[in-house]
Amino acid sequence: MMRQFDALVVNKQEEQFSVELQKLTIQDLPEGEVLISVCYSGVNYKDSLATIPNGNIVKTYPFVPGIDLAGVVVSSEDPRFQEGDEVIATSYEIGVSHFGGYSEYARIPAKWIVPLPKGLTLKEAMIIGTAGFTAALSVQRLKENNVSPEKGRVLVTGATGGVGSFAVSILSTLGYQVEASTGKESEQEYLKKLGATSIVSRDEVFDGKVRAIGKQKWTAAVDPVGGEPLASLLSQIQYGGSVAVSGLTAGTKLPTTVFPFILRGVNLLGIDSVYCPMETRLKIWNCLATDFKPSNLEEFIQQEVTLHQLPDVLPTLLKGQARGRTLVKL
Repeated sequence: MMRQFDALVVNKQEEQFSVELQKLTIQDLPEGEVLISVCYSGVNYKDSLATIPNGNIVKTYPFVPGIDLAGVVVSSEDPRFQEGDEVIATSYEIGVSHFGGYSEYARIPAKWIVPLPKGLTLKEAMIIGTAGFTAALSVQRLKENNVSPEKGRVLVTGATGGVGSFAVSILSTLGYQVEASTGKESEQEYLKKLGATSIVSRDEVFDGKVRAIGKQKWTAAVDPVGGEPLASLLSQIQYGGSVAVSGLTAGTKLPTTVFPFILRGVNLLGIDSVYCPMETRLKIWNCLATDFKPSNLEEFIQQEVTLHQLPDVLPTLLKGQARGRTLVKL
């Protein structure tokens, strides 16, 4: 197959940096046992970082970003996948050191690929994408640590972002009482549509001062924010509660004390969707196609764009302007 196809390529040469659509051929793609015709991808925070000069995501140039994709198998050297199979590929090195989803074709190692579960379309899989998968993994870890609906309120921070939005919806679908934290007053109705029972301001979670121990407000939390707000949140979790943390939009430093852990038995659960074992990955995608699947998936789409529109759209995540998911249709 020698015909050309479109891909978004970032390149860095000395002081020159570019983000532009280019024509590639299959021979330009990295090695992998499975060739996929990409139908959908998504826009994630990491993708936006990959398209700026100092984003510290891309390891070698030129490069095709896009950490998630869904499409149809064109050819396969692995017997687990056949021509015509619908598949999902997210995480691992995709969009970081291995060409990603911002391309009409992708060649991916078979061990990184998930068969599309029954109950999901390719479009639905990418509405969910890495953000929804991370949220589902967070909720599953809370469940495994005995956080059940009858134990009280669960907080979701950064609730209008991709992970936060899905966490609100999944928790609501499972019967939890969800409080959504956001600094965007204009998005309160959006969060209530997703299933939030109440909205709290960022200041109610973190007022600018981290206390060693505070009033017990929430039985658990899903936190894609990190930083000082997470430190403040930990001091307000009920005895034996848990916080699933997956992000760092508020920074990497965690200026907490040991008190929430040794006085209240709070669990801090680290959520990694990148190198999550395949056994767990298959389980979580099956949950997303069944019990965890939001009934209102279309509500998550902020916009649907083409490859040509991506260079203008990607910076919005870095400016905090995103809500829900931006879907890329190829």
